[in-house]
Amino acid sequence: MSEHFEYAPEFGWIRRRTPKRGLNLVEVLVVVGLLGIVAGLLMPAVCTNCVTTRRGQCANNLRNIAVALVQYEQRYGAFPPAYTTDRDGRPLHSWRTLILPYLDQPDLYESIDLSKPWDDPVNTKAFATWVSPYHCPSSGAPENTTTYLANAAEGGLLMPDKPRRLAEVTDRLASTLMMIEVDEGHAVPWMAPTDADEALILGLTPGSKLPHPKGMNAAFVDGSVRYLEATTPPEGRRAMISIAGHDGPTEDPF
Repeated sequence: MSEHFEYAPEFGWIRRRTPKRGLNLVEVLVVVGLLGIVAGLLMPAVCTNCVTTRRGQCANNLRNIAVALVQYEQRYGAFPPAYTTDRDGRPLHSWRTLILPYLDQPDLYESIDLSKPWDDPVNTKAFATWVSPYHCPSSGAPENTTTYLANAAEGGLLMPDKPRRLAEVTDRLASTLMMIEVDEGHAVPWMAPTDADEALILGLTPGSKLPHPKGMNAAFVDGSVRYLEATTPPEGRRAMISIAGHDGPTEDPF
C-alpha cells in the first residue's frame, strides 16, 4: 500500500494512503484454477478415507449385533430362531426384533405386538423406525431396511422357529458364519423375517451392488467381524455356513 501527501485547507498537509489494487478477473480465474487442481489432488485421499471410515462403522454395527446375539444366547441358553411363527406356522417376527433389548432399544421392543405379524398395522410405527445398528452407513437402501442378514442356510446358525444351542456348533466358532452383509438389491425391512440362504451367500460376487468395494463385512459365532472378499470361492463359503461341517483345526476359508 503506497502513501502520498496532499494539502487540505482545514488541516494543512495530510498523509493519504492509496488502496491496494484488487485482483483482476484473469488473476481470480488463475487462483480458482489452482485451487481446483489442489482439490483434485486431495479428493482421492479424502474419498478413500471416507470409504475406510464407513466400512469400519459398518463392522462396528455387525460387532454390536453379534454381541447382542451372544448375550441373548447366554440369557436363554440358545440363539433366537431366525423368526417366530404363529400356530399355523406363518412367520411373525425376525430375530432382529427379539434382540432389540440387547441393542439398547427396550422401549422399541416393548412397543411391538409380537402376537401380530411384523407388518401388521399395529406395528407400523416400529416398522418405520430407524435402528442405527441395523443400517450400514454406506448403504443407499431406505433407512428402515437392513443389509445384515443371518446365516439361515440349511445347516446354518439360525433356523425358523427353532432356537439353536451353542453346543450344536461343533466347528470353530471363529470360522462359523453368524451374519453376512448383502447387496442393496437384497436389503429387507429390519423387522422382516427374511435372511440369507445358501444361494444368496454363495451368489455375492464382485458384480453385486455391495455397500463396500470388492467385498462385505461378515460376523462369526465368536463375535469377531472380518472383511470377506467377494472373490472368496464357494467351497470356502460353504465351510463358513455349516455349523457342524468338521472343518478341522487348521482349515480357514480366508
